Amino acid sequence: MSAQLGIAFIRVVVVLAAATGAGLVLGPSGSSGWLGGIGFLLGLLVLVLERQARRVPVDRLFWGVAGALVGMAIGLGVGTALGAVIPGGGPLGRGLFGLLFTYLGSAVVLAKLDELADLSARMFPRGVRVQEPSKILDTSVIIDGRIVDLCESGFVEGTLVVPQFVLRELQHLADSSDGLKRIRGKRGFDVLERLQRTPKASVEIDARDFPGVRDVDQKLLELAKNTGGTVVTNDHALNKLAGLSGVAVLNVNELANALRPVVLPGEPMNVHVVREGKESGQGVAYLDDGTMVVVDQGKRLIGQAVDVTVTTLLQTTAGRMIFARPRDDEGHSR
Repeated sequence: MSAQLGIAFIRVVVVLAAATGAGLVLGPSGSSGWLGGIGFLLGLLVLVLERQARRVPVDRLFWGVAGALVGMAIGLGVGTALGAVIPGGGPLGRGLFGLLFTYLGSAVVLAKLDELADLSARMFPRGVRVQEPSKILDTSVIIDGRIVDLCESGFVEGTLVVPQFVLRELQHLADSSDGLKRIRGKRGFDVLERLQRTPKASVEIDARDFPGVRDVDQKLLELAKNTGGTVVTNDHALNKLAGLSGVAVLNVNELANALRPVVLPGEPMNVHVVREGKESGQGVAYLDDGTMVVVDQGKRLIGQAVDVTVTTLLQTTAGRMIFARPRDDEGHSR
């Protein structure tokens, strides 16, 4: 509390000093009153700027000031050269070009701040946060909807970018005469609304387009190359195309497969047999994640919950299959 009181006292002194200095030093006795008022307002402006500067990362402050100083030096040099050519234009030229180039230098450096990220990280290791690359969503992953659960769980970081051409594709689906396509398009917009309401998700609409590219998948890859972002999809073809193009990609289906529970031969489990299998006497059940469980001699157990023992695991391009046999049959075989 004492530190805060000290800072508040210093701020009051600064404002009073600005008002007194402007009134007594800058103006004659007759104009000291209104000059003091201007000084008071300038003091308040300095305090406002101070509060705003506290919110600006240290690397932005450093590079902004550095760019401004370089721009000012260039502007003063140009103004001095102008004064040598045009008599009487020296003071005005130096002031004008100094102001313009100060702004230009600061604006250009701040616009290129991403390119200075590595240098900033070395100069300000504690003040610079490593920015997560943006996640560019394709149409399939939006319609799928699992991206909302990933964001709510905190597993997806960075800004979620929805390109304008993806929104157009969703709108085209929603306006289609095909009922299934209309449902998919409307679901996509519902998922986007859920994402925008999710506190842990930051969603941005990117208006950039690539008129020379007609295919939406190719546009996604071009946008990822231009921004350094990561494409998020569950489209197997786009996943392969991104890998060949050198674009980082996150496949939601691959994540789901990686998170499936590990099942080893010999482990027991309880499944609900729902239908007959392809081979004679087989029954088929499904785990909660959709994994198919083929139960040997399980046809007679259709509609029942059965304790089984895993015998074999089979990984195919279509997914994982588990082969098992009823535990009661084990007891009889012994």
